[in-house]
Amino acid sequence: MRKLLPFLLLTQLSYGMVRSGVSPIEKQALLDLYHNTLGTQWTVSWDLSNPVSEWSGVTVDKGHVVTLDLFNNNLSGTLPESIGALKHLKVLNLAFNSLQGALPQSIGALHQLEVLRLGKNRLTGTIPPNLGQLKELRVLDLFHNKLSGTIPTSLGLLNRLQVLQLSYNFLSGSIPQTLGELKALQRLELADNRLSGEVPQSIVGLDQLQMLALSDNRLSGSFPEELLRLPKLQLVQLQHNNFTADTATKRRTPTDLALFDYDGSDTLVGKKRFLQLHVSGNFGTADTKFEDVD
Repeated sequence: MRKLLPFLLLTQLSYGMVRSGVSPIEKQALLDLYHNTLGTQWTVSWDLSNPVSEWSGVTVDKGHVVTLDLFNNNLSGTLPESIGALKHLKVLNLAFNSLQGALPQSIGALHQLEVLRLGKNRLTGTIPPNLGQLKELRVLDLFHNKLSGTIPTSLGLLNRLQVLQLSYNFLSGSIPQTLGELKALQRLELADNRLSGEVPQSIVGLDQLQMLALSDNRLSGSFPEELLRLPKLQLVQLQHNNFTADTATKRRTPTDLALFDYDGSDTLVGKKRFLQLHVSGNFGTADTKFEDVD
């Protein structure tokens, strides 16, 4: 009988995976999220009697959860620490909900993650430094939350990152020099925080940069004029900072930029218009797809 026990346990586990489509650990992580965020009140809820693979926003591949997309789905509550059990997750999109509390440290263990979108929530606390361990990450969207503290220098380790959106938070301190290591970066959005100090010279080397938003901070010193000559740069927002008078922000608007806003400009878009850029077709956080992701 003792010899049969391991076999029976294995058979029971296998049956559970066939029924749910994923391992019990991954299913429990999803259930924790469901209960923590008032799943019965979601816009599109889950029928827990169905297999996990049939739950809305969940994609299962080879028995593992690879996508969790509950964008704008009326999630309210906190993210469970057990979300780190979704080890095979590539896309986590919980943007445009009402999530509160701190970011779980366990998110830093999702080493296959390519897209992390938590923008337009009510998250508090600091940005976990261990997000720098997510070496596959292409998109990091935390815009329009209530995050505080400094921008972790470890984000400079994300050498595949194409989009970094941290605007509309309460972040303070300086812009890390390490962001200059993000050679694939196309969008750097740090607007409407409490950032101070000078713009680091290191980001002059971001030759893939298309969008730079630094407006509404406490930045000072001379803005690196070389930034405005980056070959792919299209949109720049620098207004409402403390740059010195001789900075490039006071000079003639570059004619090859689609949008250039600075103190003294005749065509400021302002906060309302800038927020609209986040949900537009060209610059939106609404779509988890990113055209240039390999």
